[in-house]
Amino acid sequence: MDHSNYVIDQMISAKSIAARVEALAEEISQRFADTDKLIVVGLLRGSFVFISDLVRELELPVEVDFLEASSYGNSTESSREVRILKDLRGEIEGRDVLVVEDIVDTGHTLHHVLALLRAREPKRLEVCALLDKPSRREVDDVKATWTGFEIPDEFVVGYGIDYAQRNRNLPYIGKVRFTS
Repeated sequence: MDHSNYVIDQMISAKSIAARVEALAEEISQRFADTDKLIVVGLLRGSFVFISDLVRELELPVEVDFLEASSYGNSTESSREVRILKDLRGEIEGRDVLVVEDIVDTGHTLHHVLALLRAREPKRLEVCALLDKPSRREVDDVKATWTGFEIPDEFVVGYGIDYAQRNRNLPYIGKVRFTS
């Protein structure tokens, strides 16, 4: 199937995203109010816009690190084989850690990443996901502590999320509709 022809229909506006990010940051700041430093781990590449907006709203001392995992490549379907392309630079043992994910889909990537991070013995390990597609879940024990928006089973782009490395710069979340 040729995926070069598609249109994007706005699904979640930039204004709605900004309001939700502010609310999430308030809840996260309350949960980690007693921390000396929260290590915010962004899952690259899709979370980079979300993480930058989120950390600016947090009323906590934060350190930002990144981990890159891949299960999609240039496809619209997860391969279910998770590869770590970039690991954390810092140590998380005994620390408060917040994993920031763009979208929880099948759950395979997040399951793999959380197992990897739990083995490093953080004090607390929580997850904040911008989007959640529960209808696609294949791994039952994966759930974000905080979710921005629950969405139906649609292929989406924007606000850091891409299709074949395109459309990350859209200020909103849009549904991709393939045309002939």
